[in-house]
Amino acid sequence: MTNRSATSGKLDRPDSGRRRWTSFVAEDATQGNSVRGLHEQANPRHRLRVEHDAHTLLVHLSGEDGGGWTTFAVDRATRQWFVAQAPRQTDAARHAYDGLYDR
Repeated sequence: MTNRSATSGKLDRPDSGRRRWTSFVAEDATQGNSVRGLHEQANPRHRLRVEHDAHTLLVHLSGEDGGGWTTFAVDRATRQWFVAQAPRQTDAARHAYDGLYDR
């Protein structure tokens, strides 16, 4: 297994006390529309979205306050990945995709 981090070393573990893990949730779908994103239930500005084509998965994660994006691009065949961050989701996606594949 390969692990990579964007930091120069391991972070100190946060004091989590006895809190439980939670999940991102989807909005209720309106008639005729699909739900395309998830958000943290207690913080709706913290969003998550996944999109894909036949070759690539893109996982978009907003900042905790809704600003800025981190995008993980994953090649579906090899599971190789690249991560990029940018103020706009489209820019983070473009950088992650371009970092994963040769032109």
